[in-house]
Amino acid sequence: MLTSIFDIISDRSIAILVSSAVAVILGVILAFVYHKSDTRSTKSLLIAISVLPLIVQVVILLVNGQLGTGIAVMGAFSLVRFRSAQGSGKEIAALFAAMAVGLACGMGQLVFASVIAVIVIVVILLLGLSKFGERVIKDKQLRITIHEDLEYDTLFNDLFDKYLDRVTLERVKTTNMGSMFEIRYIVRVKDVHKEKEFIDQLRCRNGNLPISLGILPGGREEL
Repeated sequence: MLTSIFDIISDRSIAILVSSAVAVILGVILAFVYHKSDTRSTKSLLIAISVLPLIVQVVILLVNGQLGTGIAVMGAFSLVRFRSAQGSGKEIAALFAAMAVGLACGMGQLVFASVIAVIVIVVILLLGLSKFGERVIKDKQLRITIHEDLEYDTLFNDLFDKYLDRVTLERVKTTNMGSMFEIRYIVRVKDVHKEKEFIDQLRCRNGNLPISLGILPGGREEL
């Protein structure tokens, strides 16, 4: 499995072409599987995953056994400033997998590169189909708008006791030139099937002003 193609094929040009073809194919397969496992993936990321094994392979072929070339490549990369949005953990893992495949192809170990790609693909698919790492979101954010003359601290207490397991007042702010209050709570509903009934009861109390009940806002998880 660790046998290099450069030891099997005497013509180095043909060996490099074969290695490059395998690097591109494995990169495209990795990008395709990643796209299927994450529908939010961007085209630029998929292109990067597809091309990265070939690029890494070329760098390895240029540096292999040549100290001067290695120093020159290191100096060239030090002049490049990468400016891009910070990626999620899943994106970084996919990029590192593509780099690993490229390193193996650069060493001519095509069987080993294929095995790495297959293992990564299987792990991605299995973890994607399972519930591994998923969080059960129970707490929600409740926003209620009321007129300024209402006592927001006691107005909904009986409804909260009836429909909620937990409620925390997060923020109160004035709106509409100070004529109204917007109240934000963190709540946990007792029965999700009674959310509409709960909202209808709140509308009767706040004069049918805007009410929203949804998941807690959160940014994208990044490394």
